[in-house]
Amino acid sequence: MKRWERWSMNSLSAIVGVTGFLYLWMKYFTDPPDPFAVVNHPWQTAVLNLHVIASPLFILVFGIVFNSHVMKKLGAPKLPNRTSGYVSLGSFAVMAFSGYLLQITMHEWWLQALVVTHVASGAVFSLVYGVHLLIMLRLARARDRQGSVALEVAWGD
Repeated sequence: MKRWERWSMNSLSAIVGVTGFLYLWMKYFTDPPDPFAVVNHPWQTAVLNLHVIASPLFILVFGIVFNSHVMKKLGAPKLPNRTSGYVSLGSFAVMAFSGYLLQITMHEWWLQALVVTHVASGAVFSLVYGVHLLIMLRLARARDRQGSVALEVAWGD
């Protein structure tokens, strides 16, 4: 995976995740300052707009990363972070599809079901993708330590 792909994926994942959880908190867990207010928090509309604008970019970058990273790893031997990768992939698909349907659904029952599905899959994706990144960092550090040990042996340090 290229550096810009990793940077874009991680940045957009953070933006979409943070705005999604902020919007959830503002919409469902805050009380409006005015009893006649349309929104519960003054920033609620801006946060939702940023979430909706960043999400298609996130889906695009995910597709690029899917092609350059995921497809190569699917045929590889068992890797330590394969489970977190599979769970991230599955929860991403549910999150993206439910987010799309949220924008076009009119029926109240479907809307509530999609909100629960979108929030749950978004939470799972955010958590498991974070674990996936931590495993990757741990593996990279272990690989670096092995490389520096090999250098020490080779150079006699």
